[in-house]
Amino acid sequence: MEGNSSLNRRDFIKLWGTSFAAFLPNSFRQMLPEDENLTPLGIGRITIRAIGLFQEPDFASPRLKWLPRDQLVSVIEEINSPFGPSRNPRWYRLVGGYTHSAYIQRVENAQLNQPTPMIPKRGQLGEITVPYTQSMRKVSAESWQPAYRLYFGATFWITGFIKGPDGDTWYELTDDRLGIQYCIPTGHIRPIPRAELKPISPNTPKEEKRILLSIPDQILQAFEDNKLVFQASVSTGLHSTGPTPNGIPTDTPSGNFNIARKTPSRHMGDGNLTSDLEAYELPGVPWVSFFHSDGIGFHGTYWHDNFGSRMSHGCVNMCNEDAKWLYRWTTPKIKHSDWYKLGRGSRVQVI
Repeated sequence: MEGNSSLNRRDFIKLWGTSFAAFLPNSFRQMLPEDENLTPLGIGRITIRAIGLFQEPDFASPRLKWLPRDQLVSVIEEINSPFGPSRNPRWYRLVGGYTHSAYIQRVENAQLNQPTPMIPKRGQLGEITVPYTQSMRKVSAESWQPAYRLYFGATFWITGFIKGPDGDTWYELTDDRLGIQYCIPTGHIRPIPRAELKPISPNTPKEEKRILLSIPDQILQAFEDNKLVFQASVSTGLHSTGPTPNGIPTDTPSGNFNIARKTPSRHMGDGNLTSDLEAYELPGVPWVSFFHSDGIGFHGTYWHDNFGSRMSHGCVNMCNEDAKWLYRWTTPKIKHSDWYKLGRGSRVQVI
């Protein structure tokens, strides 16, 4: 089955019939509160090496323990704490304490998916729909190695089928930056239908579409003929206090620009092939609209939920749904099958 772009009927029925018994992290299957009187509001994934669980929704209160990366937790209640921080006072009550929301990705909508029976020649765009999945690379006839861990909401190009290390059929994904392939179970990624990426306001003249980004307010606004049609809280670049390793300041640049390149999936970071969870590798960054020659753009974010505060290395972090809206609304228009699109597009003003 290696390298195939379609499944025969028998394999298709087998995969769909067993997909809901496929791998999910054990903690996700067992995500129930320890106190039977508590009903979870949702489920969250810890997105960095560790965050603190506190006695109260206050960083000054006693820290009870550390919660490690990728642990899944029951969110019992959402609280706007009077103790802040002012930019994002949202805390979550968990079983046994409180934690700030900045580094928790909500994943209660996680699901397994029906495999597609055929993959187009140019690939099929897909979205990860499980809290996380470990991709694997085939390095010889009998040998597999772990590659990147892929996260809920990230997007990738599905380019083939392959027999995975467990003997089942997996999807082959092609990394848009490195050009290499790695594989994941078919149930862990949702093929995105064409209709979901239809342009928004396609008949509005492109010169009437304008984006205004306020760095002091950490707010993005979209206008059509000076009428506000969209607004979102964002996270722009951290202030550079000295020279950076690559010589590019981490501040988001101010000025007047245009969307120049769009891509639905981009591997950001250092661009190394590694399974190290602490490496600066962000494969599958979704819904990217670049507007600056230094590679700065608007994009979705699966590694924090701290919008309203500066967080990035220069790009404009947005929640995935907001970035997707902007991607569909801005010009240049991009087809469902396009890996990227170049062109002088919608105006961007950064103040």
